This record gives sequence, structure tokens and C-alpha cells, in this order.
Amino acid sequence: MTVRRVCLVGASGLVGSAVMAAAVGRDDLRLIAVARGEVPLPAGARMEVLVGAPERWGELIEAARADVLVCALGTTIARAGSEKAFRAVDHDLVLATARAARACGIAHFVLVSSVGADSASRNFYLSVKGETEVALMKLGFERLDVVRPGLLLGKRAEKRKLEGLGQILGPLANLAVLHGKARRFRSVRAIRMGRSLLGLALENAKGRFVHEYDGIRRAELRFGE
Repeated sequence: MTVRRVCLVGASGLVGSAVMAAAVGRDDLRLIAVARGEVPLPAGARMEVLVGAPERWGELIEAARADVLVCALGTTIARAGSEKAFRAVDHDLVLATARAARACGIAHFVLVSSVGADSASRNFYLSVKGETEVALMKLGFERLDVVRPGLLLGKRAEKRKLEGLGQILGPLANLAVLHGKARRFRSVRAIRMGRSLLGLALENAKGRFVHEYDGIRRAELRFGE
């Protein structure tokens, strides 16, 4: 059996934690996380965590000897403290991670972006996400998966304004109003995102792919097969 080596960046967040949980018990992949500090591991996890400042992530990514890099980096303007600090993470650090991956021969990159990402958007958050996607497409990955979830449901380490209400109303909106073209805005449970990202990491086809709600669900189902 071929074992896919997956490097995870952004392991300390909601999505990163879900990726680690989804990897437990899987013999077809080996997960290696790169992080700023120690990361709590889920029960039963068999994985490595390579720790260092972002300035050292290039060498840590190379040491992971991965086939695929899953990037779950992300913050909010409120948490970052300013638009400039937000951009430093969601654009600059993501691209630095991607360039490091390309430099050590990783051919497959999976990015967690956001529904509505568009470099031309008047919304700063969505415009930065869109700019990041456009820049990634120029780096020459053999396969690039851009994953655009709606509201992510799950327990976060930090509290986010209005998100608590969204955690309650999100599933109701999925059923009540988010149909047809609006399905792409549906909320997604973090554990499903984790399974979906690993499902995409196991794919072999080359190309550039964008996955919104229905694509995320399909990737999750394939991972469970």
C-alpha cells in the first residue's frame, strides 16, 4: 500500500485540529504538522509535529518530506489586530508556505480559503483571500485544490464575535434558505472539513480545482470509502 505523506500547516486552529482527528487510524497517510509551538494531539494520533518560528518553516517543510501540503492557516482582522496583520497571515504567510513547498519539490497544495473569495471584491477579507488564490495559481503546482467553505462549525479555542450565534443559526439556514446557487454558502462542520481536506490530499489527478460546499461533501465521501 502506498502511504501519502501530508504536511499540515495551521494545525493549531479549528480546521487543523479536525485534519489531525480525521487522520487517526488511517494507514494510507502519514501526517506531519509544522507549527509555531506544541500542538495538542487527538487521542490515538500517530504523527510528528515539527516546531519552529515561521522564518524556519521552509526547512521544516523540507524535513517533512511530504507529497502534499495542506494549508489551514487563517485568522480574522479582529484577532490579528489590523488589516495589515491579517494580510501578513492570510496572504504573505500562506504564499511563503507555498513557495517553500515548491522549493522542496512538493507538487500538490491544498488551501483552505473562503466562500466568496474574489480579488476584485470590495470586502477586504474576501479580496485578500482572492488575491492569495490568484498568486498560488502562478506557482506551478501540478495539483492545486482551493477549498472555499462557508461558516465553519465547531469549538474554537478563541471566541469570535457573532460566530456563536452563527454556530446555532448556520445549520438552520442550510435547511431553510441555502438552496440552489446559494448552497455554496452553507456552513460546514469542521470535522467534515478535516476529512475532505485529507480526501483531496489523496487525489492523484493533476490540475487546478475549486471546491465549494458540494465539492467539500464529495471529497469527504471519497475519503470515507
